[in-house]
Amino acid sequence: MKSKKVRVLVECAVLVALATALSLVKIIKMPLGGSVTLISMLPICVIAIRHGLKSGLLSSFVYSLFQLMLGITLDGLLGWGLTPWMLIGCIFFDYILAYTVLGIAGLFRKHGEGGAYIGITLALVARFVSHLISGYVIFKNLEQWELFGAVFQNRPLLYSVCYNGFYMLPELAITLVVVVILMRIPYFKKTILAPQNF
Repeated sequence: MKSKKVRVLVECAVLVALATALSLVKIIKMPLGGSVTLISMLPICVIAIRHGLKSGLLSSFVYSLFQLMLGITLDGLLGWGLTPWMLIGCIFFDYILAYTVLGIAGLFRKHGEGGAYIGITLALVARFVSHLISGYVIFKNLEQWELFGAVFQNRPLLYSVCYNGFYMLPELAITLVVVVILMRIPYFKKTILAPQNF
């Protein structure tokens, strides 16, 4: 029993490390945070689908801490001119909550392949909502939308939807396309969807 728990722990650690490495491969990088990456969230979703909600949420929380460490830079989070309260809110909504919710990808894991697709979609939409809240509540006070033209002035909700949707929608589409392709590989499908009784 102990060796099985160790195996799950090692598997989760490897997948969190893989997700962190993939997050460094940025296809599109937004000027104020956020990017389209090379399926960086898929390994975290795989943990949740294979091992359930508890392992998924714990692993995604650890992943959120790695993302926070990578995001706290002078040209990143610390360079945006945030007040202390805005910085705390940004850390919570754009890092801790946004990445931890990826652990809910395993909610529908008992429903097979379709459940995996629904869970992954739900997890990425939940991440989008977290960033949306941050953009609306925190960044509306910075007039940052001036970077994107007058259409967003005094429309923080529209700004937040467009800004965060610009990278989260492609991220979701790429992740789902890759999962659909991988599910055509019998070994991958069996490994991901087989119930794990550890």
